[in-house]
Parts: sequence; structure tokens; C-alpha cells
Amino acid sequence: MTSIPVNTPLLNLKSKEYLNQCIDEGWISSEGDFVSKFERSFSNYVDRKFGIAVMNGTAALEIAVRALGLKPGDEVIIPTFCIISCAAAIVRNDLVPILVDCDPLTFNSTADHIEQKISPKTKAIMVVHTYGLPAEMDEIINLANNHGLKIIEDAAEMIGQTYKNKKCGSFGDISIVSFYPNKMVTTGEGGMILTDDPKLSEKCAYYRNLCFVSDRRFYHEELGWNFRMSNLQAALGLAQLEHIDEYIKKKHLIGKIYSDHLHEMRDIFQLPVPTTPYANNIYWVYSLVLKDKSKAIKKIINYLSEHKIGTRPFFWPMHEQPVFRKLGYFNNENYPVSENIARNGFYLPSGLGLTEDEILTVCETLIKYFK
Repeated sequence: MTSIPVNTPLLNLKSKEYLNQCIDEGWISSEGDFVSKFERSFSNYVDRKFGIAVMNGTAALEIAVRALGLKPGDEVIIPTFCIISCAAAIVRNDLVPILVDCDPLTFNSTADHIEQKISPKTKAIMVVHTYGLPAEMDEIINLANNHGLKIIEDAAEMIGQTYKNKKCGSFGDISIVSFYPNKMVTTGEGGMILTDDPKLSEKCAYYRNLCFVSDRRFYHEELGWNFRMSNLQAALGLAQLEHIDEYIKKKHLIGKIYSDHLHEMRDIFQLPVPTTPYANNIYWVYSLVLKDKSKAIKKIINYLSEHKIGTRPFFWPMHEQPVFRKLGYFNNENYPVSENIARNGFYLPSGLGLTEDEILTVCETLIKYFK
């Protein structure tokens, strides 16, 4: 039996053409033309004035947080249910992460969650759109405006998604996306910072490139990072972006096929919410949350693995991460929704290279386990 990976990227012929162009011209570092072309094309796509390409989404978060110029000890509110990169970027910038729980259906934090944690030390909110649906941005933006808070938007999983017909990645003071292989647009590894503020854009480009000063090379007034994106990565990303509409349609189709064939399992699993008043699910991944606690989720995942079907568990909450407990963060904090979905959630193969036959095999195998 052929294995079905949790993610199979979909690479097009244009990718080979652009990559070969880089090789033929000898521009394989960050100095090539494809980097600036990709930055312009992607920032235009999400309706942002500036895009700063970097080596991965984590690097984008590190720089985005630094560029806001927050002071050590300032608090940033973030969801506990997210990837560790979000909290790590805050801690590494000498800021204090303040956690909130998430909605049980969309997996996103809400304005109500956030408002309860605002204090005089709060300076920013990091909004993290999760798995397929965006956070409710209008309410969060109003809350931030009322309290004078910055918004960092983590749209790593939301390339191509919209909130009320406005592209994710276009909200708040600064946004980031990721181009990891399981994202809608991939560069293998890669990310981008997005903003409309020219000063923030300059700062991000400055920090990305070791804080070189323009008129005196190898002279540094601050410590930055070598987080540049290569011309090869950008060439691949540009080729991918040219097919984004096709990829969005494919994701919606994958979600529909799964939902149609797993409909009979709604008593056992919470299936993804297909639509909200502000967005249709883009099904970045097809997530399942086990309702029937008499079943053991590890046995389900192991069964699928034995049948060569890849899965991934949900994020593990930040307040239960050993590394942060050792550093003295989040002691005696509890977030029941995040704890429940972390323990009982996983997602099925969802990559753009997935075929309909493979989806049907996954569904049949999962159904067979319970029968």
C-alpha cells in the first residue's frame, strides 16, 4: 500500500523554469532579482504596501516583534493554542507573553478573551489565525484601537484566506506569513513580513540583514539577524503565487470531499466549521476533534499510521510547555478549551498534492476503524 503523507506540496512547471533561471544566471543568494519581485507580488496580493522576505515564518515573527520597538517587560497578549514560535518571539525580545484561551469551534481567540487580560502593561496583541478560519478581526481591531495597542497578525496558515473579503495578512500594524511546504504558497522554507508603514518596513529590512548601515558596510549600531531569503526560494514562491487561485479552489474541494464522506462520524468527531458570517473555511488542514472520550486518540492515530496514513496532532498549549514552565511562566494557569482540543485533536492529510482517491482511502480507513 502506498503511503499518504500528511502533506504533499504541489509544484508546477513554472517552478522549474524560475529555478533554472536562477541557476543559469548564477544568482542563488539573497542578491537576485526574484527576491524583490516576490516581495512586490506577494505584498500586492494581500494589499500591503511593503513585503520583507525572510528565511522562515519564525524569523518573520522575531523581526516583526522587534520592529515595533516595545520595551522590556511590556506585555503582549497571545493565544495559548498556537505554535511555540509566537511565544518564543515575545520572550526572546524581553517581553512578557500573556495567554488567552480559544473558541472551541474556530480555535481562534476572541475579543472577549483578550479584553479580560488587558492591563496597564499591555502594549500589543498577537492575533493568530488557526487551521482554516480567521479570527474575528473587527472586534479585535476595535479593542486594540480603544486601548492604544499594536496588532501583530500571524497569518502563517492563512495565505489566500479572507476576512469579510479582505485578505488575511492585511490587518493590524504588522503581519507575517510562512512559506513552509504545507502552506498555500511554499518556498521550501521561508516567510514574509507585511506592513503599510514605511518606517516599520525599513526597520524589518534592517534587522533582517544584520543591521548593516547603508553608508558604512560592516559597521553596526544594533544586533540583527541574517534572516534573508535566497533568490532560489523567492523564485519558487513567485511561481507558486501565480497559481494561488487554483490552489485555493483545490483546498476548498479537499475540505468538501472530506466533510461529505465523514458526515456520518459527527457523533464521534467535531468536524471543521465550514463557514462563519465573515469567512468560508479554507481548510488549510482538515482537523478532527474527538468527542467520544471513551475512545483513545492515540489508538486512532496509530491505526492510521499502520495503514500508512500520515496525521499530525494539534498544537500543544503554551501554558503546558516545559520550557516556559522552567522559565517561570504560566504557573497554575489553565485554559480548558485549548487543553481539550490539544489532547483530542489531530488533522488528516491535507496537502495540495492530495488526490481524491487518497482522500477516499483516508475516509474509508477511518470509518473502518470504528466499525
